[in-house]
Amino acid sequence: MPLYEHIFLARQDVSAQQVETLTEQMSTILTENGGKVGKTEHWGLRPLSYRINKNRKAHYTLIDIDAPHAAVAEMERQMRINDDILRFMTIRVDEHTDQPSAILTRRDRDDRRGGRRDDRRPPRGDREGRGDREPRGDREPRAERTGGDDAPKTEQEG
Repeated sequence: MPLYEHIFLARQDVSAQQVETLTEQMSTILTENGGKVGKTEHWGLRPLSYRINKNRKAHYTLIDIDAPHAAVAEMERQMRINDDILRFMTIRVDEHTDQPSAILTRRDRDDRRGGRRDDRRPPRGDREGRGDREPRGDREPRAERTGGDDAPKTEQEG
């Protein structure tokens, strides 16, 4: 049977328990139509790149599927009907991996480091090469410095 990876996005106001229920319903549809479900990963509530039906975030879930095309088509039909599912995508793959997906490995790495990469960055003035300036002190007004309207004109300008 062909192998697929399936990702779906559920609305932000749906609880994690309801997302798990949706995943079980889709798994049941696949098994009833002669397919098997491999690993299932819940990536959690993540921000969307753009708003979808007034939602700024969504629950992401990845499912590895080993099923005939008819079973996948029925599952996708059920997802189109369901109002809690914003988007979904099914991709045919050559093989499934036993390792966690890149999203989960990145999240684990960020947890070990103590937060996301942006959270670790020092404030702008503390970076190397930027914080070594001395304070400006009192400077003369800009017009006098640059030869503005109040500056005396020379013979060539006049």
